[in-house]
Parts: sequence; structure tokens; C-alpha cells
Amino acid sequence: MTFILLGQEIPVVPVLAGLVIVLLIAVIVLVINGRGRRSEEDLLRAEDAEQSMAALLRAQAEMQGRLSTIAEVFGSRQAEFNHAINQRLDGMSQRVTATIGEQTRSTHENLRRLQERLAVIDAAQTNIQSLAKDVVGLQAILSNKQTRGAFGQARMETIIADGLPMGAYAFQTTLSNGSRPDCTVRMPNGSPPLVIDAKFPLEAWNAIRKAAAANPEQGKLAAQQFRRDLEVHIRDVAEKYLLQGETQDTAFLFVPSESIFAEIHENFEAIVQKAQRSRVVIVSPSLLMLSIQVIQAVLKDQRMREQAHVIQGEVAHLMDDLSRLDERVRKLQGHFALAQKDVDMIVTSADKLARRGERIEALEFEAAGEPAKAITEDRPKPIDNRTGQLKLRVVDED
Repeated sequence: MTFILLGQEIPVVPVLAGLVIVLLIAVIVLVINGRGRRSEEDLLRAEDAEQSMAALLRAQAEMQGRLSTIAEVFGSRQAEFNHAINQRLDGMSQRVTATIGEQTRSTHENLRRLQERLAVIDAAQTNIQSLAKDVVGLQAILSNKQTRGAFGQARMETIIADGLPMGAYAFQTTLSNGSRPDCTVRMPNGSPPLVIDAKFPLEAWNAIRKAAAANPEQGKLAAQQFRRDLEVHIRDVAEKYLLQGETQDTAFLFVPSESIFAEIHENFEAIVQKAQRSRVVIVSPSLLMLSIQVIQAVLKDQRMREQAHVIQGEVAHLMDDLSRLDERVRKLQGHFALAQKDVDMIVTSADKLARRGERIEALEFEAAGEPAKAITEDRPKPIDNRTGQLKLRVVDED
């Protein structure tokens, strides 16, 4: 058993023993000092002190025994307590180890999934970077007027080349007035070609976008400028490419974007009507493709009409061949009929030969020089083996 003094643990038993010894020394000193003056009283007191000392020693011995017992009990209890704490610490350490292992596995799995997602993100980022490069390239193309015109021209040429056969269209041909349209499409039945223009004023449209994002007033001014530019371009197309007897009465103005085409019809209806009055049709890629498909169907019908006489001649030759085939089949049918008649005659002759053989087989001859015996009803009559009927003797048959 211990007690705490100034933050340190001090055992109780040694302290008590020290105190008892100090008391004994003090009593002895008192006894020695007062022996000379009070001998009897001192003796009595000494005896009392000795008795007290003996009682005190006995009490100390008892206390030491009790303290030893308490120390043993506390020691065993402390050992049990330490054992229980150790067991609990071991169980807790096992649970902590298992939990840490599970957390480690979960962490590794999450890191693996995170790495996979990062790989996917890296691939997507690579695609985005390549797409950004393409967008930058497209922006560079559209920023240059000549390059932008080449972009619209290339898209229009791709649609025309995919929809029409070779020889049904031409690019950058020169008309009688010296102008060179982007594309001319040959029409059927000797009609003048159709002119397609791909020089859309895209820079004015981009100015509308930029001005509308910055200031509504600037957007209105840019829209007015776009309207004027488009009207001027429509007038140029009508004046340069609509030539009487040389081109069709209608020309196409190709817009290389479906969204621009839709917004023009939605926000600039007056320009669309003016273009229609000028016989200039604004077309998007889908409308141009549809028009090309219609022209292709018309050209195909024209080619079929041009080849109609060839088809009729081939049908006449086919009818002649069919007539000759019918005649030859009929001759072959006659040959088969004659062959069938000959076969029937052969069968008739074979039947006659068979009957003659049966009659010969049914005859009974007498000995040499004796006449043949007549057939009587008592003798067994010959029976035909094939038919099971009675054989009759015929004198003569053809």
C-alpha cells in the first residue's frame, strides 16, 4: 500500500516503521534526561513507557501483518487487474489491427478506382485538348475571309459530289458575262444549268454575335450591317448569275450552317422575302442535299427516257426469240407424238409375240406320225399365268 507525496508514490509500511522508531528514540532520550531528577517517577514512567512501547510494538507487528495481508491482497488484485487489462488490450489491439487492415484494403481499392477514373479523365482531357486544337483551327479558318469562303465552298462541293454523278455538275465555270459561280448543276432535257453560290457573308454574322454579347445597341447596329451586306450579296448573285437562256431563273445561296439558316429565317424574314423576289433561294446543307436528290431523280428519269427506244428494240428481239422458241417446241412436240405412236405399235407387236408364244407353249404334240389330239373338256385347260383366265385357241390372228 502506498501514498502520494509531492507527485511520488511512497510505501506505507516503511514510513510507519520509521515513525515508530523515531518515537522510541524520543522516549528513550526523555527517560535518560529525567532519570537523575525523578528516578522513581521516571522508573514508573519508564515502566509505563516500556509497557506502552511493548503495546506499541505489538500494535506495530499486528499492523505490519495486516499491511502485509493488504499488500498481498492488493498485489493479487493488481495482478488480476493487469491480466484483465492485458486481455482487453490484446482484444482491442486485434480489433484495431483488423480494422486497420480493412481500412487499408478499402483505401487501396479506392485508390485503384481513383487511378482508373484518373486514367479515364486523362483520356477525356486528351480528347478535349485535341478538340480544342480543332476548334482553334476552325476558328483560324473562319477568321480569314478567303479561308472561310473556301470552307463553305468545300462543304458545298462535298454535298454536290456525293449526290450527283460525274459530269452532272461543274465548279468555277465561266459564264458569258465573265463571272464564275461556285457551282453549276446540269439540268435535264437540255435546260440551262442551276447556279449555286457559297460566298455567304459570315463575318457580318460573327459581328452580330460579338456585339450582342457586349451591348444590345451594338447588336442592333451589327444586325443592320448584316442585313445590308446580305442584301448586297443577294443583288450581286441575281445580277451576275441569273442570265436569260444561259442559266436557270433561280439561283441557290448556300449557308454552311443549319443554325445560321434557322436564325436568318427567324430574325431576318424581310431579307428572305427579298431574296425570293430576286429569285435567289437561301439553302442550308440539308435543303441543298434534298434539292440534289430531286435533281438526281430527274436526271435518272431522263436517262431512262433516252434509253426507251433501246429498251423497245431489245423487247422486239426478245419477242422474235420467243416466237422461234415456240415454233421449235411445237416441232419437238410433234416428234414426241410420232415417237409415242411408234412406241405404241412396238408394244402391240410385243403383245402379239407374247400371245403366240403362249399358244405354242400350250400345244401338246403326239408321237411322230400321229395326229394331234383334240382338246376336250375332260382334259385340263390351259390357264394364262399372267391374267389367270382360260386360254382360248385362236386359229389365226394378224
